[in-house]
Amino acid sequence: MQELKLELTDHVWPLTYIDHDRKIVRAIVFDKEKNFYFVTSQRDDEFGKVTLIEISGGGVEAGEDLESALKRELKDELGAQVKIITKIGVVSDYYNVIHRHNLNNYYLVQALSFGEKHLTKDEQEKFHLSTVKLSYQEAEKAYERATQDKLGKLITARELPILRRAKELLDSNHA
Repeated sequence: MQELKLELTDHVWPLTYIDHDRKIVRAIVFDKEKNFYFVTSQRDDEFGKVTLIEISGGGVEAGEDLESALKRELKDELGAQVKIITKIGVVSDYYNVIHRHNLNNYYLVQALSFGEKHLTKDEQEKFHLSTVKLSYQEAEKAYERATQDKLGKLITARELPILRRAKELLDSNHA
């Protein structure tokens, strides 16, 4: 199956300028029973006050390759040791409110085990990150509900196509 490539714009907040790019890795994490693992975030910042789910992941550090960054981020945020199945695709999107362009590299990974998380101070105190296990249907509904919030609209536009592609891959036994 061909990698998904999406170019999205931010129609929620006005564009004034973009002053930085962020290379990001994210993964649809599933277990043997085909449950999916996400992070929930409770925010009250420049994006507004919102609680929503996101596909786990984060920034790629200087000199780090994508797969190493992905494994590090999933260990930190979910406490997960994973097996990378395949790259799903790349989503280019923007957060106009913080003047940022995101280059999101998405993977499909299988959780092998869960252990201790290593959340940053901001992830704990500013975003209140926690792990949530959902069925595909529950995740799809959570994304659809998120479109009621400004940030949720941007995240859903980016992540719902990725979740749907992951389900196609799992259903076609590519995982």
